[in-house]
Amino acid sequence: MSASKTFFITGVSSGFGRALSQAAMDAGHRVIGTVRNAAAASDFEAQFSATPGRAFARVLDVTDFAAAEKIAADVEAAIGPVDVLVNNAGYGHEGIFEESGMDALQRQFDVNVFGAVAVTKGFVPFMRQRRRGHIINITSMGGFITMPGIAYYCGSKFALEGISETLSKELKAFNVFVTAVAPGSFRTDWAGRSMVRSPRSVADYDALFDPIRTTRAERSGKQPGDPRKAAQAMLTLVDSPSPPAHLLLGSDALGLVRKKLAELTQELAQWEALTCSTDAAET
Repeated sequence: MSASKTFFITGVSSGFGRALSQAAMDAGHRVIGTVRNAAAASDFEAQFSATPGRAFARVLDVTDFAAAEKIAADVEAAIGPVDVLVNNAGYGHEGIFEESGMDALQRQFDVNVFGAVAVTKGFVPFMRQRRRGHIINITSMGGFITMPGIAYYCGSKFALEGISETLSKELKAFNVFVTAVAPGSFRTDWAGRSMVRSPRSVADYDALFDPIRTTRAERSGKQPGDPRKAAQAMLTLVDSPSPPAHLLLGSDALGLVRKKLAELTQELAQWEALTCSTDAAET
């Protein structure tokens, strides 16, 4: 077993957060997990009461950016140094772009992007000063590929992928790693109770989107990915001496991203002459 680490994981009530908490605890690590209310905090700590001193719950709404940025100092002082930060809290918004309001976009980015950034801002100074640490941002294959009906969600995950990759370059010299972990379709609540759906209103999109929405609902709970295996993969990731800036999880994600890259390569070649035509003439 690797040396014991202290994990700080946002959103541990269900899905990847709960699975990773369980796997990390089973492997001998300590976990500080964030939940949305006191009842969930009690439930989280009670689940791991057989191993006292290893599970700690903190109530946090990541969209309270001041509290999110401050929590790092609180847990470092009360519990000790955090070795691994996992920004897992997030949700999916489903809705045709034209049918989805600006308030839905704001909320999607508040949780999936700004909340993750606020939490990370709190921990970066500690990790930089210690010259060690690993930040994992849970993104999605939707941070690489797109499909109709999840423009806001994909936009938020594309943003978090870009922020993660840039941060990995800024922190590399300090032995602090940043990995964007992009899962494919997993058996979590993402497409079920956790998903926010905009109501339909424009009939022109029925033929395109209704089958997608129906299929997604029918597949919820039957996706190919196993959250417990994802948790084990992330434990393997944090044990690596040179972790990647991006890690896909799931054969479906790998296949779809490879297809996207092949299409992009073909498109770049097709338009290469026009692309290069904008260079200034040599003098």
